[in-house]
Amino acid sequence: MVKAARRAGRPERTSVWLEGKAPRGGGARAGGGQPSGLDRDRITEATVRLLDAEGLARFSMRRLAAELKVTAMSVYWYVDTKDDLLELALDAVYGELRLPAADSDEDWRGRLRTLAAGYRALLVRHPWLSPLAGTFLNIGPHSVAFSLAVQRVIRLTGLPAHGQMGAISAVFQFVYGFGTIEGHFVERCAAAGMSQEEYFRHAMRAVTQSPDLSEVLHHSAHLMEARGGDTVQEMRERDFTFALETLIAGIEAMAARG
Repeated sequence: MVKAARRAGRPERTSVWLEGKAPRGGGARAGGGQPSGLDRDRITEATVRLLDAEGLARFSMRRLAAELKVTAMSVYWYVDTKDDLLELALDAVYGELRLPAADSDEDWRGRLRTLAAGYRALLVRHPWLSPLAGTFLNIGPHSVAFSLAVQRVIRLTGLPAHGQMGAISAVFQFVYGFGTIEGHFVERCAAAGMSQEEYFRHAMRAVTQSPDLSEVLHHSAHLMEARGGDTVQEMRERDFTFALETLIAGIEAMAARG
């Protein structure tokens, strides 16, 4: 698409949200017009379903068209490229986040916990989200609403302005990494036909049988015991909660320093 744009002398596309034209809507096909029964929202919803079911690697416009029972060219009536469609799907799932009200009575700590937990759950629910979030500009309406909600909360912490973006990075880069790894682990367990507990026990058995890893196991055994939790999910929840509370305490400490 970029090379074609260069050859045609058109500016490169950086985002579907900057294309400068209204979304093409549905309606009956007449005289070469748009296909009947389709619109951009319906196509985006089908894209999200396919990505959830089959993953990013298997997604194609042809596969999407088959899901919608139309031709691939019908889909291109509503979006110019596959990347445009992925960007639309990315922003659509950000719309699932529950954002604290701007006039909420809850303090910034509670609001930050809500946003962090919601973002983590979103990354786990849609494992394809994390690579796309690192690819596109994330300037769709739902993504921007999430960013503004985060900024509002961080402004309430008392941190100086020059430190607020650093605090946002500390919290949400951590959540991004944690949720990405968790989502991929859940996906891998499902692909192996195992529960998370079964997969974890299988992996630990393999590790304990490796002499090269015995030292690592020796040093981490007491950490695993102290970690607590009877299931993988419980262990993960303890880790996430403690890490997030550590970050919140760090924000409090930095705000107190002025």
